[in-house]
Amino acid sequence: MSNGRILHTMLRVGDLDKSIEFYTKVMGMKLLRTNENKQYEYTLAFLGFSDESEGAVIELTYNWGKAEYDLGTAFGHIAIGVDDIYTTCDAIKAAGGNVTREPGPVKGGSTHIAFVKDPDGYMLELIQNKQASSGLVG
Repeated sequence: MSNGRILHTMLRVGDLDKSIEFYTKVMGMKLLRTNENKQYEYTLAFLGFSDESEGAVIELTYNWGKAEYDLGTAFGHIAIGVDDIYTTCDAIKAAGGNVTREPGPVKGGSTHIAFVKDPDGYMLELIQNKQASSGLVG
């Protein structure tokens, strides 16, 4: 499957408008499209930094009437590369976002990371872009 690529990651959310506002206004993504299914009572919203044809996006799924989900312990985080992790975290905090781990080197290494929590409790890892392409390195 050498020609495969990741298309999107789906997150179930309890308040679609609040989540769209977080990912657009706090994280700087664009709302790419929405889809409402009245028969099965759910709404989808696709958001990303670029078009779906250019990279992976986040699919937010709102099941009508469901306000909260148990996140469990299996899911870790979504990693996002950023140009300036310190400025990005300052902007996230100024926009009302929750930075749960301030930017700095990963334990035992030199890659600079930070963590942000979205309105539903999902964790987003920010990685300094010049280091993001090679993943976490020492």
